[in-house]
Parts: sequence; C-alpha cells; structure tokens
Amino acid sequence: MLDDLLGRTELKARIDDLEAEADSLQQQLDAEADRRSEAARKRQAAERRANELETKIEELQDRLDRTDSGDAAPEFRDRIALTGRRRDRVLALLESLDAGPEGVLTAYVADDPPAQLRDALGDRAPLVARAAPCLVVHDRDGIVSTALRPPNPPEPFCEWGQTARIERDWLAPTGRYALAVVRADLFAVGVYRDGDRRSFDGFTSNVKSDHSKGGFSQARFERLRDEQIQAHLEECQRALADIDADRLFVVGQDTLLDAFDADATAAVDATGDPADALADAHTDFWTLPLSLL
Repeated sequence: MLDDLLGRTELKARIDDLEAEADSLQQQLDAEADRRSEAARKRQAAERRANELETKIEELQDRLDRTDSGDAAPEFRDRIALTGRRRDRVLALLESLDAGPEGVLTAYVADDPPAQLRDALGDRAPLVARAAPCLVVHDRDGIVSTALRPPNPPEPFCEWGQTARIERDWLAPTGRYALAVVRADLFAVGVYRDGDRRSFDGFTSNVKSDHSKGGFSQARFERLRDEQIQAHLEECQRALADIDADRLFVVGQDTLLDAFDADATAAVDATGDPADALADAHTDFWTLPLSLL
C-alpha cells in the first residue's frame, strides 16, 4: 500500500517492463551476432571456392590457348588455392618428406628456373616458369613435384637436401606480424600472433572520386585528388610507424604499395569498411596457390 502511495508500484512495473525489453533486445543482438558470424563463415568459404574456380578457369583457358596454337606443352596435374587447415596439412606433409641424402630439391624461383632445376624436372620445367614466382619441392624419384607461391617469399635459392627447405613464415601466418591494407580512401592495420588478430586500427579519408563531377577542370581535379591521396598515404605511414611487430606486410591498391617499406606487399581487392577490408585482405594474402607439376 505504501508503495502504491509513493508511486513505487508503478515504477517497479515500469522497471520490470524495461528489463524485459532489454533482455529481448539483447537476445536480438546475440542472434544478429550469430547470424553475422555464420554469414562471415559462409562468405569465407565462398571466397575460397571462388579462388579455386578462378585458378581452374585460368588453367583451362591456358590449356585451350595452347591447344588452339598447336603447342603441346606439359600441363599442371592440378592447381589449388590452399587456406587454413588444408594449407597447414599440405605444408606438414611437405615438411615430413625425407628422401635420403641429396634426395629432395628445393628452390625459390622468382622468374626463370635455374639450370639445376631444369635438369631435374626435364620436360616439366616450363611449368615452373608459368607458376613463378614459386617455391618448388621435387624429390629425385619424381613422386613429389609441386610449386607453391609464398606470400612472404625468400631470396632465390636452389639446393638438394635430405628434406625440403621450408620455413613456415614464408607460407603461413606465424609469429608476430602486422598486416595493413591500403586503398586511396581507406587504411586498416592489424597486429597478429600466429594468424589471430591482437589489435586493430583503421580510418577512412575524404578522397575525391576518380572523375570530376563539375566545377573543376579535369587537370585541376586530378591534381587535388593526387594531393589528397598523398596526404592519406602520409597518414598511413605515420600509423605504421607506431606498430610493434616482427614483420610488416602491406596489401591493397597496387599503385600505392611502393610508398611503404614492408617485408612483402601484394595487390588485393579488399572492399568494405576498414575492419571488413582488413579481414578480407588477410585471407587473400595468406591464401597459398599450389601447382602440381
């Protein structure tokens, strides 16, 4: 009764209603988070499949072109885009290869295969030039003969050994590293440990579109846009100067990558806001093309 007189009963009822509404909204948020997580998983699976199909299309088109020209060049046995656990399984398999003394030839080929590799592969050697830049693993008996395109390539080398010369940080996300994605109007960077992101920073810049929409001559418009892009790049460089990581990889718009001092760079088509662009860029960068020679 006292609660009624003081208006507390009505307030308590209102509190109960608001708490119920808050619980309902939280459930909706949780459901939305689950939905987005599932959507992201499906998108990544679709991207992996799309990469595999693009590789297969390129291979078939190349085969068709050579058929039309009457060129009977050797064909890849298969070409695959490796990601995640499948990439790790393949690398573990290659690392376990033991063919006895001087039984395995490993080479990183930037463009043309060296004579030692051409001699070992014989008529299959032209495939290396087509797969390059690539890391070749070939055993003396020809049971294993494969080319991988490492995201973080070493200096060129070619050597025989009992096992394959493979370092994981050439081919897979290991250790502490930073990966940044740069577009003319966007920047994002993450610091990772063994592929797991530990920190994130990102921003967008107000850079004019590619074409003048009136009010400017095209030459003046392009000059202003170039100045805006340069200012954006300088801001990106300042952001990277504060990054604490063992290695730095910069990916994104290929015309901008020369502005950065990085351990490796790559052109990727990362779209969306900074967080989404970084997630896509990280997946693309560490996707490992495999060619069976």
